[in-house]
Amino acid sequence: MVCIRTIGPENAQDVRLSNEPFAVWGRMIPSLCEGRWSYRTEIFEIAQEMCFPDEAYDAAEDGAIFIGAYEGEACVGLAVLRKDRFRYLYLDDLKVCREYRRKGVGGMLVKACFKKAEELGFHGVSVTCQDNNLSAALFYIKQGFEIGGFDNRGYRGTSQENKADIYFYKDI
Repeated sequence: MVCIRTIGPENAQDVRLSNEPFAVWGRMIPSLCEGRWSYRTEIFEIAQEMCFPDEAYDAAEDGAIFIGAYEGEACVGLAVLRKDRFRYLYLDDLKVCREYRRKGVGGMLVKACFKKAEELGFHGVSVTCQDNNLSAALFYIKQGFEIGGFDNRGYRGTSQENKADIYFYKDI
């Protein structure tokens, strides 16, 4: 049984949970009309796999809030939260080990993020997702997040120039 707990000094090494590949099979295309966001999806003809580089998180010095999903003593998922200057707690990273995906672990971590935001007096939780990570974008929609912004310029001049960021928000 998977349980969720804040990562403290006794298990600080768990913040270094490795990233694992995920499928890139489509894109979310948001649009804003009369102040309301909507979206459509585009499915790619050929799906690919992608894996983000591992982060060098340090639980003692990072200033972030780390929440882990545990099966026994093994960390199988991680949420990294940062206090933002606005009234939303920022979900900087969310990852679940491949064999635990589609089993509710990500949703459990997101619920823990909402609880932490409420405990700290934040208005809600925000997260940024690349538009071509359709699985993640649809996951955030399923968790009750709403699109609140779109940036199609941030990757210009980089190797990821054809990507954009979608900003999601959920009030508590």
